[in-house]
Amino acid sequence: MKFFTTDQIRLLDQYTIEHEPIASIDLMERAADALYREFIGNFPYCQPVCIIAGPGNNGGDALALARMLLKSGCDVSVYLVHTGKLSDDCEANKVSMIEAFPDSLTEFSDRFVSPHIPTDAIVIDGLFGSGLSRPLSGIFAETVDCINNLENIIVSIDIPSGLQSEELPLTAKVELGKKLSIVKANYTFSLQFPKLAFLLPENAEFVGHWSALDIGIHADAIQQTPTDFNYLEESDIIPLLKNRQVFSHKGTFGHALIVAGSHGMAGAATLAAQAAMRSGAGLVTVHGPECNRVVLQTAFPEAIFQSDANRDFVSQVELETHYNAIAVGSGIGMQQVTVEMLQNFLNELNQPCVIDADALNIISQNKELLKLIPQNSILTPHPKEFERLFGASSDSYDRIFKARQAAMNYGIIIILKGAHTLIALPTGQLFFNSTGNSGMATAGSGDVLTGILVGLLAQHYSPEEAAKLSVFIHGRAGDLALETESKESLIACDIIANLGRAFKSLRN
Repeated sequence: MKFFTTDQIRLLDQYTIEHEPIASIDLMERAADALYREFIGNFPYCQPVCIIAGPGNNGGDALALARMLLKSGCDVSVYLVHTGKLSDDCEANKVSMIEAFPDSLTEFSDRFVSPHIPTDAIVIDGLFGSGLSRPLSGIFAETVDCINNLENIIVSIDIPSGLQSEELPLTAKVELGKKLSIVKANYTFSLQFPKLAFLLPENAEFVGHWSALDIGIHADAIQQTPTDFNYLEESDIIPLLKNRQVFSHKGTFGHALIVAGSHGMAGAATLAAQAAMRSGAGLVTVHGPECNRVVLQTAFPEAIFQSDANRDFVSQVELETHYNAIAVGSGIGMQQVTVEMLQNFLNELNQPCVIDADALNIISQNKELLKLIPQNSILTPHPKEFERLFGASSDSYDRIFKARQAAMNYGIIIILKGAHTLIALPTGQLFFNSTGNSGMATAGSGDVLTGILVGLLAQHYSPEEAAKLSVFIHGRAGDLALETESKESLIACDIIANLGRAFKSLRN
């Protein structure tokens, strides 16, 4: 799913108004209807509702939603906060509100006096939407502070009031913390698209659980408007899957080489190998030190083991055999012999590969190796590894665009691991993942992702396809694992155990 900046969304709204065509007040009514359906689908009908609306179009959405809830018989109290001037559509919805339910609306224009709000009421924040460009102050900051002092469930319309969609000062939010007035929502019902702000860890305490509601923005406008921002959903992933033909054999699905392991790190190699084969690779060879042989071939006899000349570390890899895909890094350590191995390895390599873990750490201490990485190779750093490779970032917003620039500069694909894992392509396109959970923040999870990546590359998926599919499948398997595990108990083997179910969920 494509998503857009605030300025682009404004143009998309205008295109819809002009080309559908539809009056702006009617588009607002459609948005309110989507909000109404989402609200009644999530909350008990009998609960009281308190709606706090602002002076702009976000306030207009809130007033239209209030009218719909009142018409359906809900117990709704409505508070309109402004300093005198309302947008045209907000004014129109205020008039409609007063005509239909004159006793339900209270206005505040000088200062906000906290009303009595029942403790079981759902509070809906409709103060300001995604067009906000400066911190809240005055009566609006007072209102936000009141909302945040409540213990009620808070639902924000489009975006929590006071939070900016994508622009800085995100740094200011980190530095000032509570000094900025931003609604801390439990739920955010975003209109048509997610906002980049939703995908940044600094904003988690404000956004809560979010969903994007289809309000009928013109499909041609969405298709024709270019954007670097994409949110990977099932509908984006299913078309990537290749069919396996009846008369196939193991050679059809490729031979993957995984350079992994060192003394005490056989587990990393084992997890990567298992994940590669569970992802469909026909053959998997693990090149590692002799000390890992028994462990790996006992734990995973389906893998071929190729022993290094060094008993405890990887010191030399021969690339004479044709491998369809290669991964390097899981558990290899940073011994000098391994550093030299990686330099020689990259010098000889003439195809895209997957680079993870200790290989990334070696490169971060030998930056000249970045220039040896083949085009379209896939690097899979977590934030600290990324920082060591490409420098510190002031915040996660800065890190996103630093990853984009690095991917473009070196012609590589960067998978920046974390919640909503980011895929940065050499084209400048950015893809955020929709699957996965915090239980996957566990040892070996990254090795599993490396295995999935190399397994898909072996089956002749392009590096871009492999990156998107691997990240999504990895997260989906982690989500499926939670059906029997908890976030505390989930381990890397649980992700591998659910890879089959993850693929089937897409096939079905």
